[in-house]
Amino acid sequence: MTTEHRQAAPPAKGGAVPRPTTDPSAASRSALQDPKEKRRAERRSRRYRWDIKYSPYAFISPFFLFFAAFGLFPLLYTGWAALHSSSMLTPNDMEWVGFDNFTRLWDDEFFWTALRNTFTIGIISTVPQLLMALGLAHLLNYKLRGSMFYRVAILTPYATSIAAATLVFAMLYGRDYGVINWGLDLIGIDRIDWQAGTWSSQFAVATIVIWRWTGYNTLIYLAAMQAVPNDLYESAALDGASRWKQFIHITLPALRPTILFTVVVSTIGATQLFGEPLLFAGDPSGGTQHQYQTLGLYMYEMGWINRHLGRAAAIAWSMFLLLIVIGLIYWVITRIIGRSTGEED
Repeated sequence: MTTEHRQAAPPAKGGAVPRPTTDPSAASRSALQDPKEKRRAERRSRRYRWDIKYSPYAFISPFFLFFAAFGLFPLLYTGWAALHSSSMLTPNDMEWVGFDNFTRLWDDEFFWTALRNTFTIGIISTVPQLLMALGLAHLLNYKLRGSMFYRVAILTPYATSIAAATLVFAMLYGRDYGVINWGLDLIGIDRIDWQAGTWSSQFAVATIVIWRWTGYNTLIYLAAMQAVPNDLYESAALDGASRWKQFIHITLPALRPTILFTVVVSTIGATQLFGEPLLFAGDPSGGTQHQYQTLGLYMYEMGWINRHLGRAAAIAWSMFLLLIVIGLIYWVITRIIGRSTGEED
């Protein structure tokens, strides 16, 4: 076996040719030594910092711009109008009256009647509505055949317009030819003039609200129930807990934030109740004795029927302040419950 030996070539005169630099750090250092490259790098760095810092505000700015135009400005303008005497026919002719529009509400019996009606209709519509939604969501949380059909069907009333739903219920509650009075007559109960009585008319309006919003709240509760880990139910079942005890001790505590949310939203909706009582009899006065006139209806009657823009604005701001008070009450209740359960210091 032989080995071939070759003699290496001698080095060139003047030394070897320097190889190109492949180190990126070295290249960047050499680039930063150039003043133009240095300024360009500083501009890129500044734009990057601005992008990180201000881009989130730019993305959410459309909402706040629209809110300022269609939410904040009408709210402030309504407050300004509430301090003036003005007619709906000439809204630009305002006369400063201070808090006179608010003080007149204090002595206005129709305002207190509307406030009382709003409170009672809100109670008899919100409480059954949320309880029924909670029960239906609990049933839909079980494995049912065709569960998707039931979930879609239960949301159908929410998709129905207020006018159509109220028209149907007005026919059902008709005094002479209503289906409900016909059914009462069959079992020997005298016919009821639903629109004439205080409690009967408020009950009829409340049923419309219950029919429209129960399915909506049911799906909210159902979504929250499906987020509860199944391990909790399996452990409870192994310990011998019945379905009812699982619902009381696992489902309800897990749904407490969701329940509070639906209570707040339903309370706000009940305070602003307008379409159902207006279309129930087609009269903003809420019956001959104002027996189901809500604050929304009274504001509409004062502004659009009686043309008192300033007093209508004062009613609107009273409703707004009432909602703030209700929100504060819920906030206090939430903190008390959180402290009692140890979730909040």
